[in-house]
Formats: sequence, structure tokens, C-alpha cells
Amino acid sequence: MVGRPAVPEVIWARPERAGRGPKPAFSRADIAAAAVRIADAEGFDAVSMRKVAAELGCGTMSLYNYVPRKEDLYELMLDAVSAGYEFPEPSGDWRADLIALAHQAREMMRRHTWVPRLMSPVYGFSPNALRYLEYSLSCLDGVDARFGEKMELIAMVTSVVTTYAANEIDTAERSRSLPWSEEQEHAVRTGYLISQIATGKYPRMAAAFAEDSGPIDLDGVFDRALRRVLDSFDQ
Repeated sequence: MVGRPAVPEVIWARPERAGRGPKPAFSRADIAAAAVRIADAEGFDAVSMRKVAAELGCGTMSLYNYVPRKEDLYELMLDAVSAGYEFPEPSGDWRADLIALAHQAREMMRRHTWVPRLMSPVYGFSPNALRYLEYSLSCLDGVDARFGEKMELIAMVTSVVTTYAANEIDTAERSRSLPWSEEQEHAVRTGYLISQIATGKYPRMAAAFAEDSGPIDLDGVFDRALRRVLDSFDQ
């Protein structure tokens, strides 16, 4: 296949376009933007080299001169949406700074619902990923810990955000696929839960339900999960 390497390589270490010839017709940014548009509009599984080429108005085979592998395309996509992060000057309150950054990540995943599927250490060293990591570490400058421990904390926070956002996205997509409303399903399931609790077989669940019958504050749950991770690091 044209341009496809026979050995592992990093897309960022590769020239914008392989081979000689006229000035490239497209940039990596153009290719990434086209792929992101397709993923946002049609879903991640709709992304293909053929569709991206069609979006750009070029032949599929010529696209491999710019992007040797589909995995490289995914890395370009993730880096492209990561360019949207804002990195204000660290406030000196590392918990507040990391929580604010986590909220940015959650909102980005809500806008681009395919992102959780690509969250992998394999794609963790693109230009914008490195900016994210460097900023996160700068927020922890005042923390007396080894860099390895700080990186572990950043990874744990990222895992919380990714898991939480993925659950939100999956729930929303499931609701859209059903012939009834989310409210109707919630009412039916709540009614069933109440009937089971009333049997007396689940006293702890009964106590929990009596203490707080909902609705669940999902934003509050997200913040508490983050704070518990951060608090555990400071012990």
C-alpha cells in the first residue's frame, strides 16, 4: 500500500507528505478536520480513508501519502480536538486547577462523543497531548512528589473523566434508540425498584432509598469522584 511503513513509526516524526512532487494539496490539519466532521456527524465507525478522501475531494490512495495508516488518522483526530483546551496560568491551588481541566475534558468528550474510544496511552504523545501533560504537571509544581507519581495522578483523573463521559454518552445514545422517552423508562424502572424494596429483602437498599430517592445529581457525583482521587494523592 502506498506510503504504508513496514516498521513502526510516529506520525509526528514523519514529513507532512511522503515522497517528492508538487506542493502537498492538503495538510494534516485539513485531513484531521475532515475526519472529525465525519465522526461528529455520522459516528466514529463511519470514519474511513475512503470517506475522508471524498470529503477532501481526492483519491483514497493519494491520502495514504499523507496518512500511512488508519491508526495515524485516529491520532490526528484526537490531537485536533485536543487543540481546544485552554491553559490558564496555574492558580496555585492544584486541586482546583486539575478539576477545571477535567471539566474541560468532559465537555470536549460531550461535543465529540467518539473521543472516549480513542483514549489510550498509545495516542498520548501527540503535540497537543504533550501540551496537556506539560500543563497538568505545571499545576502540580507545588506538590512534593516524584514526577512518576504526578503522572499517575494525571492518568487517574483522565480515567475518571473518560469513564464518566463514556457512561453519559452511552446512556444518551441508548435513549435515542428507544421508542419511548427516557422519562417513561425511568418511571417504569423506578416503580419496579420500589416494588422490590417493599418486599423487605433489601433493607440496606431500602435505607439508601429512604435517605435519598433522587434524582441523582450527576454533576455532583462527577466532582466528588474527582475530589476523592485528588484527596487520596495528598495523604
